[in-house]
Amino acid sequence: MLEDRSFLASRVFSSSFHQENQWPCFNLTYRLEVGMANGKRPSDHDGEDFVKTSSSYGRNVRPRSSRDHHPNDESDSGDSSDSGSLISSIGRDNSINCLIRCSRSDYGSIASLNRSFRKLIRNGELYKLRRLNGVIEHWVYFSCHLLEWEAFDPIQRRWMHLPRMDSNECFMCSDKESLGVGTDLLVFGKDLNSHVTYRYSILTNSWCPGVSMNDPRCLFGSASKGEIAILAGGCDSNGNILNTAELYNSETKTWVTLPNMIKPRKLCSGVFMDKKFYVIGGVGGSEANVLTCGEEYDLETRKWTEIPNMSPGRSPAARDTEMPAAAEAPPLLAVVNNELYAADHTDMEVRKYDKQRREWNTVGRLPERAVSTNGWGLAFRACGDRLIVIGGPRAMGEGYIELNSWVPSEGPPRWDLLARKPSANFVYNCAVMGC
Repeated sequence: MLEDRSFLASRVFSSSFHQENQWPCFNLTYRLEVGMANGKRPSDHDGEDFVKTSSSYGRNVRPRSSRDHHPNDESDSGDSSDSGSLISSIGRDNSINCLIRCSRSDYGSIASLNRSFRKLIRNGELYKLRRLNGVIEHWVYFSCHLLEWEAFDPIQRRWMHLPRMDSNECFMCSDKESLGVGTDLLVFGKDLNSHVTYRYSILTNSWCPGVSMNDPRCLFGSASKGEIAILAGGCDSNGNILNTAELYNSETKTWVTLPNMIKPRKLCSGVFMDKKFYVIGGVGGSEANVLTCGEEYDLETRKWTEIPNMSPGRSPAARDTEMPAAAEAPPLLAVVNNELYAADHTDMEVRKYDKQRREWNTVGRLPERAVSTNGWGLAFRACGDRLIVIGGPRAMGEGYIELNSWVPSEGPPRWDLLARKPSANFVYNCAVMGC
């Protein structure tokens, strides 16, 4: 079954768009597949052709399906041609240099070539080298059903199913948070008597129990950068609002307790910007008052600094409804190119934070069909050099999920519809994984 395979290529169930792969080594990968699929190792002459054609763009070729090979099956014909040098004609180092520039959507096919390729990808070494060389692709992971997750590749504009989570009914019905860090997707929720974490790995295409936090919590602010993530604030199992924070390392699968924040807060948001972590907004105090300040954590000095008026706050329309602040979603924030943006779900506006003046300015509109319920059900995320909005209209048990993107460096908001599919549910959880 596919659930037993490496995610190196997940199950594709629909594709709204097709575009030519623009990675330099796509043709190299394809021709390698053809050679191995014929049960023979490419000759030295063929290897020269691979190098010559690896810079040719525009060939719209469909990679061989990962269903043709099981990564744990050691008896495949390709294994008979194993070599520590991977592509013998150009050597191991050059082989890896090519592979890190291939799209990770092709890694399922590449892993099926032989054991050497498969080991390189499944042990995570290739992703570490990609990160070191600044080669990163961002995929969006989200859940519109209680235990089901999907992924979207914005480069190939392709939807994929993840294996269904295996958990108990209590976790299924509990509020959950999610976070993409390294090659892992972490999902946090509650079990019968405690907070629990589940971890999905793209290396194995499987879920497993994750390592528990030192100070388990929910309704926290979080953000990731490379292989690390920071979680701050939230509340414990007794409902106490926390001022504690922790750092997670996806390489070592460990949690490290950080110094306490200045103020306890929950329903807050977190971002990385200018090599620092920020926790912004939320509610705190005995009366759950709205917090307009943010706090900056310097990873080098290990100190928190309070920043006034950093939260975009509630819009006038939201304040006039007399709705309690705790009923609203945490601030919808995202950072692109070290600039902080916010989505105002009430006024349907996009705002940008002026770091010098410490104020928010409206820069344009959200997609008109990006509906939500007090901010819940709407995802606003950074995805590389673009902002992504995930949401859509729903009525009478029917509706759609739409993914819209905007590249801020190209000017005022002009949203590009990346994909659209039917869905009666809104977005429960969303995370972006860059690797």
